[in-house]
Amino acid sequence: MAVRIDHLVTSGTFALDGGEWDVDNNVWIVGDDTEAVVIDAAHDAAAIEAALGGRTLRAIICTHAHNDHIDAAPALADATGAPILLHPDDLPLWERTHPDRAPDGELADGQELEVAGTRLTVLHTPGHAPGAVSLHAPELGTVFTGDTLFQGGPGATGRSFSHFPTIIDSIRDRLLTLPPETAVRTGHGDSTSIGAEAPQLQDWINRGH
Repeated sequence: MAVRIDHLVTSGTFALDGGEWDVDNNVWIVGDDTEAVVIDAAHDAAAIEAALGGRTLRAIICTHAHNDHIDAAPALADATGAPILLHPDDLPLWERTHPDRAPDGELADGQELEVAGTRLTVLHTPGHAPGAVSLHAPELGTVFTGDTLFQGGPGATGRSFSHFPTIIDSIRDRLLTLPPETAVRTGHGDSTSIGAEAPQLQDWINRGH
């Protein structure tokens, strides 16, 4: 069965440092007709479960632990039995949203996850958050960047737990080294490609150091 990428947009609130903002989040589902993984269980567990269409959910992968990316993860895990996976450097952020529910497993740089015969390689890409990761699926020509890289530049680094020089290093060393035709599927907004972002990212890199 062919592996596909399904895309769902959910809406809710991002809260950090005493502020709240209305946001639309991209939820990515990677799999075939039998099994799948969810990347970032945002806002609406019922809608994500419906989008799975009865497929076995193998894992709920968190690109980072800002509340808008993880708020529906425990409910989705309870509904499906799937484990929640998070990089341990983001546990302090996770605990702000879910103090009584720990993730079920850890993500590590270089780790390979497999679903429907397709590999997702974990790339630790800190900066937007300490435990932020991107997920490279070379067979699908895709990288899921969470809030590390967007169409038009890097993710925000103006709030707690973030650091601009670090996100620039992550983008330069971990993402711009991918093939230019690699599709970039982001945590919010439109998708892009490594090649499309590379020229303007060079300016950000120059400013980052």
